[in-house]
Amino acid sequence: MANPTTPFRSEETRPTGTNPASDRARDAASSMTEKARDMASSAAHNVGETASSAAQKAKEMASSATQRAGDVASNVGHKAEEATSSVGSSMRSLAGTLRENLPHEGVMGTASSAVADSLDRGGRYLEEEGLKGIGEDLTNIIRKNPIPAVLIGIGVGYLIARSLRS
Repeated sequence: MANPTTPFRSEETRPTGTNPASDRARDAASSMTEKARDMASSAAHNVGETASSAAQKAKEMASSATQRAGDVASNVGHKAEEATSSVGSSMRSLAGTLRENLPHEGVMGTASSAVADSLDRGGRYLEEEGLKGIGEDLTNIIRKNPIPAVLIGIGVGYLIARSLRS
């Protein structure tokens, strides 16, 4: 037989309705727990949306920066091509001036004519081919002659190192 004066060991084993204040406290705690869960869920959702929005804006900024860098690089490339063409035109103009002002006969005439022809050919090459053509021609020469190209590279590197050391 059970002794009715024996206290209950835990809240879970106590029958409902035996202590109304305890039941109200339990209901209030349950309600507060549910509200806290809802608030935490809402906060997590808001944080997720904010993070997603920030990531999207970062992607847009990176894309914009990439586009700007590409535009700047393209603009620099066009300016370099224009400068190369301008140098070629100046070389051709100098060749014409040399032909007009230097002697046409004798050793000096032969030398001046050879210099003027070289300047004219170089200027025409720069005007027509530009930097892209120079790069392609240089690539082809290196492919056809790899060992001399490596030796020239080593020699140029040595000379640069010597000049920087002094």
